[in-house]
Amino acid sequence: MLFNTLHFLIFFVVVFVLFFTLPHKFRWVMLLAASCYFYMAFIPIYILILAFTIVVDYFAGIMIEKSHDKRKRWFLIASLVANIGILAFFKYYNFLNNNLSLLLGKFGYPDPIPALEIILPIGLSFHTFQAMSYTIEVYRGKQKAERHFGIYALYVMFYPQLVAGPIERPQNLLHQFHNKHSFSIQNLSDGLRLIIYGLFLKMVIADNVSPYVNSMYANPQNYSSTDIITALCFYSIQIYCDFCGYSLIAIGSAKSMGFNLMNNFHTPYFSRTVSEFWKRWHISLSTWFKDYLYIPLGGNRVALPRWMFNIFIVFAISGLWHGASWNFVIWGVLWGLLNVGEVLYNKLFSRPEEKGDFKIWHSIHAAKMFIIATFLWVFFRSENMEKVKLLAKSIKHNFSLNNSLNVPHLVWALLIVFLVFEIMFYNHRFDKWCEKRDPIIKWSVYIILISSIIMFAGIEDIPFIYFQF
Repeated sequence: MLFNTLHFLIFFVVVFVLFFTLPHKFRWVMLLAASCYFYMAFIPIYILILAFTIVVDYFAGIMIEKSHDKRKRWFLIASLVANIGILAFFKYYNFLNNNLSLLLGKFGYPDPIPALEIILPIGLSFHTFQAMSYTIEVYRGKQKAERHFGIYALYVMFYPQLVAGPIERPQNLLHQFHNKHSFSIQNLSDGLRLIIYGLFLKMVIADNVSPYVNSMYANPQNYSSTDIITALCFYSIQIYCDFCGYSLIAIGSAKSMGFNLMNNFHTPYFSRTVSEFWKRWHISLSTWFKDYLYIPLGGNRVALPRWMFNIFIVFAISGLWHGASWNFVIWGVLWGLLNVGEVLYNKLFSRPEEKGDFKIWHSIHAAKMFIIATFLWVFFRSENMEKVKLLAKSIKHNFSLNNSLNVPHLVWALLIVFLVFEIMFYNHRFDKWCEKRDPIIKWSVYIILISSIIMFAGIEDIPFIYFQF
């Protein structure tokens, strides 16, 4: 079920009304049933995969808490193996098999293992990581094992963030399902604000630049260097507005019922450094890798060479998390190299403290980061490395100022509106920004957003980009 459809609008209203109509003790049942329905709107049979991991992790959490010897670690390992095993099979089997076949083929053993036609369960990487965080936190003693099976299942299945995050920690979300939530005009208004702005980002900005991005990537050899660079910049905007839009709708849907989800984006393209970019982009995933991989490896508490290795390996694995293809791995490796380079630079050269929000030098650094991110998104968006090479070749050989993408003035105007909004919301998330503004200003922004959605939203229900992960 897509957030940007009439189906979801009806679903959202029904769930919201039922949530505050039912007694507190029955609400978890309704939310769990609604979340199952939400997930089964994609491929129904795959809910069995979630059911399996939920059962495994539920009992693993209890056994980890009860154990005080080596068995405690073995129960954690069993849980992680079950989760990672399912993720590896559905997401990485064919990738690993293809590379193994290429290797063995050089020794006279072509295709020793058959490839499988596997459809990746939607959102598998997201709810797998959320489930893993639960057993890890129980093992660390920072979270009590959840005895209520239905509540734990809801923690994994909660519909707003089930498919594409934010990836929540049990300390933040689990206890909220036990709390009694009373209807609040403030929560509803904050939630609707986030949903409206999320729909604006997705349906008005991301979906309007998508056709030009898709057209160029389909046949880059047919476009001039100006067209290609324009489309590359459009993709940077598209993926941000698409994913940030999803996250805001998810956070807003939960907020309307009184549930607080973590923020997932914070104007990342206004970052001044590589490290700052990853503190502002997909925050729930960045902090997940920090908490469960980077810090256990030693973080920055080790010698400089080991510190650089820790950064590099985290980004390489992050790239693989995004997709079972070498272009994703290279994307992660390049970000890792940039982070390592930044660490070395900061060790060798001192930098002046930055003050203020939008001074000239801040804008220059932000432009630099946008260019870097735009270049690296090429590896992320391309289907394979052959397409990356074709695109680079097309830029080189089709150098021209001609513009055949034929981007209408309306799209450029919408992008300017988007940029203005991003600057306005630099210090505060949209709902928090609204709280500090006069009614006239707030309602002017609401009117712009709603009228833009009505008049300029694409006619197609384009899936969210991160659904593929």
